[in-house]
Amino acid sequence: MVSSLGMTSVENTLFVVRHGLTEWARDGRHTSYTDIPLLAEGEADAKTLSRVLSKHDFSLVLTSPRRRAWQTATLAGYPDAQVDEDLVEWNYGDDEGLTSDEIRQARPAWDMWVHGFAGDAETLDDVVARAERVIHRVLKAPGDVLLFAHAHFLRVLVARWLEQPGVLAQRFTVDPASTSELSWKDHRRVVHRWNDHVD
Repeated sequence: MVSSLGMTSVENTLFVVRHGLTEWARDGRHTSYTDIPLLAEGEADAKTLSRVLSKHDFSLVLTSPRRRAWQTATLAGYPDAQVDEDLVEWNYGDDEGLTSDEIRQARPAWDMWVHGFAGDAETLDDVVARAERVIHRVLKAPGDVLLFAHAHFLRVLVARWLEQPGVLAQRFTVDPASTSELSWKDHRRVVHRWNDHVD
């Protein structure tokens, strides 16, 4: 079939996983290029992901190059996941390491989806462009795809999977070590499952 992105594709299912819990994720700190490891809780949760993911066959497994993502992939049973630089988290520029409350102390009206981040940060459009490249890669794969990435990036990715503006990402949440399934219904891209946790 021909997708709305103008390319021939098979109707692959895309499984997405947010990395396990880190200290900064626990504390609500914006974490992009700071390469911190999983907490012990995050490692334990990552190991449980294999109970769900091992039930599926994937033609392609991708991971962000950040330690917290590839560590999650490895613990979930995918040590050979291919690194894809497009899966990195939104670059927050000078706001790296700050919480939203701390940013608002300096900029009271701040809304990340409207104003973006300070300094040499990515814009929402930059993140959308990366999400689009990932989706193109998924649609060209010979079968289902699994990827390990980060919260804000995955929220933008699902918005673009649904062929909606990137700002729709503000309407989704995604927890550490959660799994989601993006698939098809009547030749349209849909969200089949979102933000599931392994029991």
